[in-house]
Amino acid sequence: MDKQKLVVITGPTAVGKTKLSIELAKRIGGEIISADSMQVYKYMNIGTDKISRDKMEGVPHHLIDFLDPHEDFNVFIFQKLVKEAIEGIASRGKVPIIVGGTGFYIQAVLYDIDFTETDEDETYRHELEKRAVSEGVHVLHEELRAVDPESADAIHENNSKRVIRALEYYKKTGKKISEHNTEQHQRTSPYDFKYFVLTDDREVLYSRIEKRVDQMIDEGLEAEVNELLAMDIPKEATSMQGLGYREMIGYLEGEYDLDRAVYLIKRNTRHFAKRQLTWFKRERDVIWIDKRDFNRNDEEILKEMIRIYEQ
Repeated sequence: MDKQKLVVITGPTAVGKTKLSIELAKRIGGEIISADSMQVYKYMNIGTDKISRDKMEGVPHHLIDFLDPHEDFNVFIFQKLVKEAIEGIASRGKVPIIVGGTGFYIQAVLYDIDFTETDEDETYRHELEKRAVSEGVHVLHEELRAVDPESADAIHENNSKRVIRALEYYKKTGKKISEHNTEQHQRTSPYDFKYFVLTDDREVLYSRIEKRVDQMIDEGLEAEVNELLAMDIPKEATSMQGLGYREMIGYLEGEYDLDRAVYLIKRNTRHFAKRQLTWFKRERDVIWIDKRDFNRNDEEILKEMIRIYEQ
């Protein structure tokens, strides 16, 4: 039986995935599935740079703007919803195009990674969550480094969820989660996919990030965050951990002024883009599309992507 065809368009934040993905969808008869862990949330439009209806140009988009910000969203839920979306798109005779910058989520779908939990007992996890609050995630990250240095290198110490999951996995199985991930990563994909990673000169990317953040401030990011806080969404909620949101909360709570908040959003977004590129460099089966090779001409980039897709 032929494998289901699938296209992935990814790359660092602000590289220009959205525009290209819509054009590609129009030309090959595709529908877009968002692989962005923040654009799933309702009421969070400015800080997530969520695409508006009119900019979709009639191309159906899935996994955008459907979840209440009080709710948790993780890779298990994402994987399940994407599989359902792929089936639906395929049943309409269209091509599923996964677009977004969350590399771990994309990997989970492409290689159908098995996330079955080791067991249902969450006592140890809750203990770690309490310690993260009382002692700080840094302490847990150092403990992870002692038992699984590879994971400690791969997981940023501020990512308390993944630090805790890695420690919990080690405690329950005696195995490193990095080894488990490597085993999972060697699985073959159930899809016939083309995995495009867009990239550009780092200075160009950084300047686009700066402009985008300025634009978010102009469009009313502060008011958006205020409204979310007024909805009593806890600061610890997954939704509020998003770039732009946590820095803005610090400003609104009087920790620093607005200039400092803007500086932090820009700095943290640059760091995030750097981490994204590092992640994609480690991935296999990717096709790098460096925008410099095409003089940043979207039409030329599209032609190349379609040529590769039709091979």
